[in-house]
Amino acid sequence: MTRTRKPGLSRRSTLALMGAGAATFAAPWVARADSKKLMIGMQSILSGPIALLGTSSRNALLMEQDRINAAGGFLGRQIEFVFRDSKGQPQEAARLARELVNTNGCELLVDAEASSGAFAVQEVVRSLGVPCIHTNSETSSLTADPKIRAPTAFRVARQGVHDAVAGSIYLSGYANTNKINKWATCAPDYAYGRDTTAQYLEFFKKFKPDIEIVTEAWPKLGQPDFTEVITKLIQAKPQALFTLLYAGDLSAFVNQGNIYALFAQMKVATPNVDYPVLAAIKNLPAGIQSATRYLETFPDTPANKAFGEAYLKRWKERPTNWSWQNTVAMQFYEAAIKKANSLDGKALAAALTGLKINTPFGVDGTITMRDDHTTINYAIGWGQTTPKPPFIVDVKPSDWGKIIEYETEWKKQQKYI
Repeated sequence: MTRTRKPGLSRRSTLALMGAGAATFAAPWVARADSKKLMIGMQSILSGPIALLGTSSRNALLMEQDRINAAGGFLGRQIEFVFRDSKGQPQEAARLARELVNTNGCELLVDAEASSGAFAVQEVVRSLGVPCIHTNSETSSLTADPKIRAPTAFRVARQGVHDAVAGSIYLSGYANTNKINKWATCAPDYAYGRDTTAQYLEFFKKFKPDIEIVTEAWPKLGQPDFTEVITKLIQAKPQALFTLLYAGDLSAFVNQGNIYALFAQMKVATPNVDYPVLAAIKNLPAGIQSATRYLETFPDTPANKAFGEAYLKRWKERPTNWSWQNTVAMQFYEAAIKKANSLDGKALAAALTGLKINTPFGVDGTITMRDDHTTINYAIGWGQTTPKPPFIVDVKPSDWGKIIEYETEWKKQQKYI
């Protein structure tokens, strides 16, 4: 519950008391209406092999900051982001999120962590009651599990179970056409990699019961050398490999795999190809089966193309999946604040629930925030890589009716509904 400050306490004194008590109890979030600028906190991985996740999120948020301020800000107040680097450490992510609110005076949070940090930030949000939108965590349980879901925390990001349904339908057809039933998996060894791989296999086996997993590899997030992993995969002799590696890990894996002719020995499928990953791959193998994370030509609309061109002009690199997700998060904040005419956590939560916004990244130009605090109807499709632009071709759009149908079955099995 949001509490008001007691008369007679200065802002400095209040913050001092918050800081002193943080170790023993959760300090309540207080809307600081006396501040001219509206501070918004974002912590993410801004250094190391996975830094692309954080830097492309930050880039998108800075573009949104300019757009929103040019339109008058939020409730007449100019917004300003405060960015912090968690270095991919969950405890640090939680500490920074709390510090952004209690010390830096941030009234809204954008949690741009990977899933490893997002679950830790979720508990901070739960204790403070501050509005928060998770923009990068794809582990389904963050919002699907009502025991983990927080009242004022929402997710604008692809979700593992959505990807698993869409990808498994596509890959089962691909496997049948190419007579592939022996697969290997390779995914980062933390919640996203483990949980989403399990979801993919669950649905893959539903649509193609004769698949066989001949080996699994679980490299650490940010692992620099994949020699041991590549050797293990080659020795297992699968017909195809499914991988959830991403960002610098995926480009390093492909570059090192090329040395061992890995891609001449097996087909490869991944939902995690982004433009900067493609740019970091020295020799992109053609024919990798790939989901569209962000693709300027999917949806093939003027608005989507304009976003990609504006981002490239500003940052001298193309946007990522995380770029559009953070953009949409601010679009949701903008619409919810206008609807609620408030920055209060409960008021914004009520405004966000069920909210549909117009955005270039939706299948039909819209994305909806469901009552389970997660988004649907964002663009998902699968195609195959080609070394030259547009890099992914023959894209087949995924069926959101099927995604929701099988997601509902999965949620019932998990006893989430």
